Amino acid sequence: MARPRAKQPDDLVFIGEFEVWLTRKPIKNLHLRVKSPDGRVEVSAPLRMPLRMIEGFVREKRDWIVAQQRVIAASPRAEAAQASPEEVAQWKAVVAACVPPLVRAWEPILGVKAGKIAYRNMTSRWGSCQPATGRICINVRLALYPPECLEYVVVHELCHLLERGHGPRFHALMDSVMPDWKARRAKLR
Repeated sequence: MARPRAKQPDDLVFIGEFEVWLTRKPIKNLHLRVKSPDGRVEVSAPLRMPLRMIEGFVREKRDWIVAQQRVIAASPRAEAAQASPEEVAQWKAVVAACVPPLVRAWEPILGVKAGKIAYRNMTSRWGSCQPATGRICINVRLALYPPECLEYVVVHELCHLLERGHGPRFHALMDSVMPDWKARRAKLR
């Protein structure tokens, strides 16, 4: 019995007005994604699917792709990608003013004590925590989102002082202290 071939490297193909990053995999169906922060179009396709079928699929989804790219272009994430150093400094000032009161409010609720708090302009994480030292790092880009998102990230990181991973116990802890945390997190996506 023949083994399916492994994933092929991404190819850049031009379909209509779109640059499409095409990956061929041992799968049954086409998968189309429009990715942040730049609206990149990605397609995963079965290994032997003819290119003309992929092109037809992308052309058929043109309006959806354009709509997704508009949503991404109007998002805070896209704004952050274009930010000047002065804008980043302003975000840091806002976040640095808001986080300490949130930490002070939530520490007694959770029964934890945070260590040093740092602020960074990060592209792929909203925050991080080092449970051994209590150090918490918060993304300054949270200044572009509603205040409840910043509070969610602060609580999330403080919860890591009690539970390191993102397993069921962590989710149960988040559920118990911030029942609407999933709705807050959804605003960050």
